[in-house]
Amino acid sequence: MKKTLVIAGSLLLTLPTIALADIANNGVSYPVPADKFDMTNWKITIPSDINKDGKVDEIEGVAMMSYSHEDFFFLDKDGNMVFEVQNEAVTTKNSKNARSELRQMPRGAKFDIDTAAPKNNFALASNLKAADYSKVGGTLSATLKVNHVSVNAKFPERPAAHSVVVGQIHAKKYNDQIKAKTGFGHGNEPLKIFFKKFPDQKYGSVFWNYERNLAKKDPNRADIAYPVWGNTWDNLAAPGEAGIALGEEFSYVVDVKGDIMHLTFETARHKTVTYNIDLSKGVDEKDSPTGYAQDAFYFKAGAYGQCSVNDTHPVWGPGCAGTGDFAVDKKNGDYNSVSFSALKLNGK
Repeated sequence: MKKTLVIAGSLLLTLPTIALADIANNGVSYPVPADKFDMTNWKITIPSDINKDGKVDEIEGVAMMSYSHEDFFFLDKDGNMVFEVQNEAVTTKNSKNARSELRQMPRGAKFDIDTAAPKNNFALASNLKAADYSKVGGTLSATLKVNHVSVNAKFPERPAAHSVVVGQIHAKKYNDQIKAKTGFGHGNEPLKIFFKKFPDQKYGSVFWNYERNLAKKDPNRADIAYPVWGNTWDNLAAPGEAGIALGEEFSYVVDVKGDIMHLTFETARHKTVTYNIDLSKGVDEKDSPTGYAQDAFYFKAGAYGQCSVNDTHPVWGPGCAGTGDFAVDKKNGDYNSVSFSALKLNGK
Protein backbone atom coordinates (compact mmCIF):
# COMPACT_ATOMS: atom_id res chain seq x y z
CA MET A 1 0.00 0.00 0.00
CA LYS A 2 1.24 3.51 -0.87
CA LYS A 3 -0.02 7.00 -0.30
CA THR A 4 0.49 10.19 -2.29
CA LEU A 5 1.80 13.00 -0.11
CA VAL A 6 1.79 16.72 -0.93
CA ILE A 7 5.18 18.24 -0.09
CA ALA A 8 5.70 22.00 0.32
CA GLY A 9 2.33 22.66 -1.25
CA SER A 10 3.32 21.44 -4.70
CA LEU A 11 5.67 18.46 -4.89
CA LEU A 12 3.99 15.06 -5.05
CA LEU A 13 5.79 12.04 -3.64
CA THR A 14 4.61 8.48 -3.40
CA LEU A 15 5.91 7.12 -0.12
CA PRO A 16 5.82 3.70 1.52
CA THR A 17 3.07 3.28 4.11
CA ILE A 18 5.61 2.89 6.92
CA ALA A 19 6.75 6.48 6.38
CA LEU A 20 3.47 8.04 7.53
CA ALA A 21 2.08 8.36 11.04
CA ASP A 22 -1.56 8.49 9.96
CA ILE A 23 -1.46 5.14 8.18
CA ALA A 24 -2.20 2.17 10.43
CA ASN A 25 -0.85 -1.33 9.94
CA ASN A 26 -3.17 -3.85 11.58
CA GLY A 27 -4.43 -1.06 13.82
CA VAL A 28 -0.97 0.14 14.89
CA SER A 29 0.25 3.61 13.85
CA TYR A 30 3.93 4.41 13.60
CA PRO A 31 5.48 7.17 15.73
CA VAL A 32 7.32 9.89 13.82
CA PRO A 33 9.87 12.55 14.86
CA ALA A 34 7.16 15.23 15.15
CA ASP A 35 5.54 13.18 17.92
CA LYS A 36 8.45 14.16 20.18
CA PHE A 37 10.25 17.06 18.47
CA ASP A 38 8.89 20.41 17.27
CA MET A 39 9.09 20.18 13.46
CA THR A 40 7.15 23.39 12.79
CA ASN A 41 10.10 25.35 11.38
CA TRP A 42 12.18 22.58 9.84
CA LYS A 43 12.53 21.04 6.39
CA ILE A 44 14.10 17.58 6.01
CA THR A 45 16.36 16.65 3.10
CA ILE A 46 16.82 12.91 2.62
CA PRO A 47 19.24 11.10 0.25
CA SER A 48 16.65 9.84 -2.21
CA ASP A 49 14.72 10.78 -5.33
CA ILE A 50 11.45 8.92 -4.78
CA ASN A 51 9.48 10.80 -7.44
CA LYS A 52 12.30 10.50 -10.02
CA ASP A 53 12.52 14.20 -10.85
CA GLY A 54 16.32 14.28 -10.71
CA LYS A 55 16.34 16.21 -7.43
CA VAL A 56 16.94 15.24 -3.83
CA ASP A 57 13.71 14.80 -1.85
CA GLU A 58 12.70 17.53 0.62
CA ILE A 59 9.69 17.60 2.95
CA GLU A 60 8.41 20.60 4.90
CA GLY A 61 5.37 22.40 6.24
CA VAL A 62 2.34 20.44 7.43
CA ALA A 63 3.82 17.28 5.88
CA MET A 64 6.57 17.30 8.54
CA MET A 65 3.96 16.60 11.23
CA SER A 66 3.43 13.06 9.89
CA TYR A 67 6.70 12.28 8.14
CA SER A 68 9.37 9.70 8.79
CA HIS A 69 11.45 7.38 6.62
CA GLU A 70 12.34 3.86 7.68
CA ASP A 71 15.97 4.25 6.52
CA PHE A 72 16.86 7.92 6.77
CA PHE A 73 14.73 9.76 9.35
CA PHE A 74 12.82 8.07 12.17
CA LEU A 75 12.33 7.61 15.90
CA ASP A 76 14.16 4.68 17.51
CA LYS A 77 12.73 2.54 20.32
CA ASP A 78 14.00 5.05 22.91
CA GLY A 79 12.35 8.03 21.24
CA ASN A 80 15.54 9.45 19.75
CA MET A 81 15.36 11.16 16.36
CA VAL A 82 17.69 9.22 14.05
CA PHE A 83 19.33 10.47 10.84
CA GLU A 84 21.11 7.98 8.61
CA VAL A 85 22.80 8.51 5.24
CA GLN A 86 25.04 6.41 3.01
CA ASN A 87 28.10 7.73 1.15
CA GLU A 88 26.78 7.19 -2.37
CA ALA A 89 23.38 8.81 -2.89
CA VAL A 90 21.59 11.66 -4.62
CA THR A 91 22.82 15.02 -3.31
CA THR A 92 21.72 18.65 -3.30
CA LYS A 93 22.75 20.84 -6.23
CA ASN A 94 25.82 22.46 -4.68
CA SER A 95 27.26 19.49 -2.77
CA LYS A 96 28.96 16.18 -3.51
CA ASN A 97 28.00 14.89 -0.05
CA ALA A 98 24.74 13.12 0.74
CA ARG A 99 22.71 14.11 3.77
CA SER A 100 19.76 13.33 5.99
CA GLU A 101 19.50 16.77 7.53
CA LEU A 102 17.07 19.37 8.79
CA ARG A 103 17.12 22.94 7.46
CA GLN A 104 15.58 25.79 9.45
CA MET A 105 12.49 27.28 7.76
CA PRO A 106 11.19 30.30 9.73
CA ARG A 107 8.27 30.57 7.28
CA GLY A 108 6.77 27.31 8.53
CA ALA A 109 3.86 26.47 6.22
CA LYS A 110 3.60 30.02 4.78
CA PHE A 111 4.74 29.08 1.28
CA ASP A 112 4.05 32.55 -0.10
CA ILE A 113 7.38 33.46 1.54
CA ASP A 114 10.19 32.41 -0.80
CA THR A 115 12.89 30.09 0.54
CA ALA A 116 15.56 32.74 -0.14
CA ALA A 117 13.52 35.65 1.24
CA PRO A 118 14.81 37.51 4.33
CA LYS A 119 11.72 36.42 6.29
CA ASN A 120 12.85 32.80 5.88
CA ASN A 121 16.34 33.50 7.24
CA PHE A 122 17.96 35.29 10.17
CA ALA A 123 20.58 38.03 10.27
CA LEU A 124 23.24 39.60 12.45
CA ALA A 125 22.56 42.89 14.21
CA SER A 126 25.10 44.62 11.95
CA ASN A 127 23.21 43.63 8.80
CA LEU A 128 22.12 46.88 7.13
CA LYS A 129 18.69 45.35 6.45
CA ALA A 130 18.34 43.37 9.69
CA ALA A 131 14.76 44.57 10.21
CA ASP A 132 13.67 42.71 7.06
CA TYR A 133 14.65 39.31 8.46
CA SER A 134 12.66 36.80 10.52
CA LYS A 135 14.92 37.39 13.49
CA VAL A 136 18.23 38.91 14.55
CA GLY A 137 20.27 35.98 15.81
CA GLY A 138 18.83 32.75 17.14
CA THR A 139 19.65 29.57 19.02
CA LEU A 140 20.11 25.92 18.14
CA SER A 141 20.58 23.41 20.96
CA ALA A 142 21.04 19.67 20.68
CA THR A 143 21.89 16.55 22.66
CA LEU A 144 23.05 13.68 20.52
CA LYS A 145 25.31 10.74 19.93
CA VAL A 146 27.01 9.52 16.78
CA ASN A 147 26.29 5.83 16.32
CA HIS A 148 28.38 5.17 13.21
CA VAL A 149 30.66 6.90 10.72
CA SER A 150 31.63 5.40 7.37
CA VAL A 151 34.65 3.10 7.57
CA ASN A 152 36.00 2.56 4.02
CA ALA A 153 37.97 5.34 2.34
CA LYS A 154 40.42 5.26 -0.57
CA PHE A 155 42.23 8.29 0.89
CA PRO A 156 41.71 8.12 4.69
CA GLU A 157 44.34 10.82 5.21
CA ARG A 158 42.20 13.46 3.52
CA PRO A 159 40.41 15.71 6.06
CA ALA A 160 36.82 14.81 5.20
CA ALA A 161 37.28 11.03 5.51
CA HIS A 162 35.42 9.16 8.28
CA SER A 163 33.48 12.25 9.39
CA VAL A 164 29.94 13.57 9.65
CA VAL A 165 28.60 17.09 10.30
CA VAL A 166 25.91 17.18 13.01
CA GLY A 167 25.08 20.90 13.15
CA GLN A 168 25.59 24.02 11.01
CA ILE A 169 24.97 27.67 10.41
CA HIS A 170 24.74 28.12 6.66
CA ALA A 171 24.80 31.45 4.86
CA LYS A 172 22.37 31.92 1.98
CA LYS A 173 23.90 31.91 -1.47
CA TYR A 174 22.95 34.74 -3.84
CA ASN A 175 23.20 34.75 -7.62
CA ASP A 176 23.62 38.51 -7.65
CA GLN A 177 27.31 39.05 -8.40
CA ILE A 178 27.18 42.61 -7.07
CA LYS A 179 26.37 41.26 -3.64
CA ALA A 180 29.14 38.70 -3.93
CA LYS A 181 31.68 41.39 -4.79
CA THR A 182 30.75 43.35 -1.68
CA GLY A 183 31.80 40.43 0.54
CA PHE A 184 28.64 38.38 1.05
CA GLY A 185 26.31 36.02 -0.75
CA HIS A 186 28.82 33.21 -1.35
CA GLY A 187 26.78 30.60 0.50
CA ASN A 188 29.61 29.72 2.88
CA GLU A 189 29.35 28.25 6.39
CA PRO A 190 30.50 30.12 9.51
CA LEU A 191 29.85 26.93 11.51
CA LYS A 192 30.05 23.20 10.84
CA ILE A 193 30.18 20.85 13.85
CA PHE A 194 32.08 17.65 13.03
CA PHE A 195 32.48 14.20 14.52
CA LYS A 196 35.39 12.25 13.02
CA LYS A 197 36.65 8.78 13.91
CA PHE A 198 39.08 6.45 12.18
CA PRO A 199 38.02 2.77 12.05
CA ASP A 200 41.08 1.53 13.97
CA GLN A 201 40.76 4.09 16.78
CA LYS A 202 38.61 3.64 19.90
CA TYR A 203 37.67 7.31 20.20
CA GLY A 204 36.70 9.97 17.72
CA SER A 205 36.98 13.75 17.87
CA VAL A 206 34.49 16.60 18.01
CA PHE A 207 35.55 19.91 16.46
CA TRP A 208 34.01 22.75 14.51
CA ASN A 209 34.99 24.57 11.34
CA TYR A 210 34.67 28.18 10.24
CA GLU A 211 34.82 28.84 6.50
CA ARG A 212 36.37 32.14 5.46
CA ASN A 213 33.66 34.17 3.74
CA LEU A 214 35.36 34.48 0.36
CA ALA A 215 34.48 33.69 -3.24
CA LYS A 216 34.74 30.08 -4.37
CA LYS A 217 37.81 30.68 -6.52
CA ASP A 218 39.65 32.73 -3.89
CA PRO A 219 42.72 30.68 -2.82
CA ASN A 220 42.25 31.84 0.78
CA ARG A 221 38.75 30.39 1.02
CA ALA A 222 39.24 27.49 3.42
CA ASP A 223 37.80 25.85 6.52
CA ILE A 224 39.58 26.66 9.78
CA ALA A 225 39.19 23.90 12.39
CA TYR A 226 38.76 24.58 16.13
CA PRO A 227 39.10 21.73 18.66
CA VAL A 228 36.44 20.68 21.16
CA TRP A 229 37.31 17.16 22.40
CA GLY A 230 40.15 15.23 20.79
CA ASN A 231 41.77 16.46 17.59
CA THR A 232 40.74 18.52 14.59
CA TRP A 233 40.87 17.14 11.06
CA ASP A 234 44.47 18.37 10.77
CA ASN A 235 45.70 15.71 13.21
CA LEU A 236 45.50 12.02 12.22
CA ALA A 237 46.70 10.74 15.59
CA ALA A 238 44.36 8.83 17.89
CA PRO A 239 42.75 11.24 20.38
CA GLY A 240 42.59 8.59 23.10
CA GLU A 241 40.29 9.25 26.06
CA ALA A 242 40.41 12.98 25.30
CA GLY A 243 38.02 12.21 22.44
CA ILE A 244 34.43 11.00 22.21
CA ALA A 245 33.41 7.39 21.53
CA LEU A 246 30.67 6.22 19.20
CA GLY A 247 27.47 6.14 21.22
CA GLU A 248 28.77 8.66 23.77
CA GLU A 249 26.33 11.50 24.32
CA PHE A 250 27.30 15.16 24.02
CA SER A 251 25.51 18.48 23.65
CA TYR A 252 26.01 21.71 21.77
CA VAL A 253 24.36 25.12 22.02
CA VAL A 254 24.75 27.67 19.23
CA ASP A 255 23.54 31.06 20.42
CA VAL A 256 23.86 33.98 18.01
CA LYS A 257 23.27 37.26 19.85
CA GLY A 258 23.81 40.54 18.04
CA ASP A 259 26.91 39.81 15.99
CA ILE A 260 28.44 37.19 18.30
CA MET A 261 28.23 33.44 17.82
CA HIS A 262 28.41 31.83 21.27
CA LEU A 263 29.24 28.11 21.21
CA THR A 264 28.94 25.77 24.21
CA PHE A 265 29.87 22.07 24.12
CA GLU A 266 29.17 19.71 27.04
CA THR A 267 29.61 16.01 27.77
CA ALA A 268 29.84 13.92 30.94
CA ARG A 269 33.55 12.95 30.78
CA HIS A 270 35.07 16.28 29.74
CA LYS A 271 35.13 19.91 30.71
CA THR A 272 32.73 22.28 29.00
CA VAL A 273 34.23 24.03 25.97
CA THR A 274 33.11 27.49 24.85
CA TYR A 275 33.88 29.84 21.97
CA ASN A 276 32.72 33.38 21.23
CA ILE A 277 33.19 34.54 17.64
CA ASP A 278 32.30 37.95 16.19
CA LEU A 279 30.77 37.03 12.83
CA SER A 280 30.74 40.65 11.65
CA LYS A 281 34.55 40.66 11.41
CA GLY A 282 37.05 38.40 9.67
CA VAL A 283 38.62 35.77 11.92
CA ASP A 284 42.10 36.48 10.48
CA GLU A 285 43.88 38.67 7.95
CA LYS A 286 42.93 36.33 5.07
CA ASP A 287 39.19 36.46 5.75
CA SER A 288 36.71 39.04 4.49
CA PRO A 289 37.19 42.10 6.76
CA THR A 290 33.43 42.28 7.34
CA GLY A 291 33.09 38.55 7.95
CA TYR A 292 29.46 37.48 7.52
CA ALA A 293 27.96 40.85 8.53
CA GLN A 294 25.61 41.19 5.54
CA ASP A 295 24.69 37.53 5.00
CA ALA A 296 21.39 35.74 5.53
CA PHE A 297 21.53 32.59 7.71
CA TYR A 298 19.72 29.39 8.65
CA PHE A 299 20.51 26.55 11.07
CA LYS A 300 20.93 22.91 10.06
CA ALA A 301 21.09 19.70 12.12
CA GLY A 302 21.26 15.97 11.38
CA ALA A 303 23.72 13.76 9.54
CA TYR A 304 25.56 15.49 6.68
CA GLY A 305 27.98 12.81 5.49
CA GLN A 306 31.46 14.07 4.65
CA CYS A 307 32.90 10.77 3.37
CA SER A 308 32.08 11.45 -0.28
CA VAL A 309 32.70 8.86 -3.00
CA ASN A 310 34.47 11.65 -4.90
CA ASP A 311 38.24 11.01 -5.00
CA THR A 312 39.62 14.04 -6.84
CA HIS A 313 39.39 16.95 -4.38
CA PRO A 314 42.34 17.07 -1.92
CA VAL A 315 40.04 17.91 1.03
CA TRP A 316 36.50 16.87 0.10
CA GLY A 317 37.39 13.86 -2.06
CA PRO A 318 38.39 10.93 0.20
CA GLY A 319 36.99 8.37 -2.24
CA CYS A 320 34.77 6.60 0.27
CA ALA A 321 33.05 3.38 -0.70
CA GLY A 322 29.40 3.07 -1.66
CA THR A 323 27.02 1.32 -4.01
CA GLY A 324 23.97 3.58 -3.74
CA ASP A 325 21.93 0.74 -2.26
CA PHE A 326 21.27 1.73 1.34
CA ALA A 327 20.86 -1.81 2.68
CA VAL A 328 24.12 -2.95 1.05
CA ASP A 329 26.02 0.16 2.11
CA LYS A 330 24.81 -0.12 5.69
CA LYS A 331 25.89 -3.76 5.83
CA ASN A 332 29.34 -2.75 4.53
CA GLY A 333 29.70 0.14 7.01
CA ASP A 334 29.57 2.81 4.30
CA TYR A 335 27.09 5.09 6.05
CA ASN A 336 26.62 7.53 8.95
CA SER A 337 24.12 7.37 11.80
CA VAL A 338 23.35 10.12 14.33
CA SER A 339 20.60 10.13 16.96
CA PHE A 340 19.29 13.20 18.81
CA SER A 341 17.61 12.90 22.21
CA ALA A 342 16.96 16.67 22.20
CA LEU A 343 16.83 19.34 19.49
CA LYS A 344 15.46 22.84 19.98
CA LEU A 345 15.29 25.81 17.65
CA ASN A 346 15.02 29.20 19.37
CA GLY A 347 14.04 27.45 22.60
CA LYS A 348 11.24 25.31 21.11
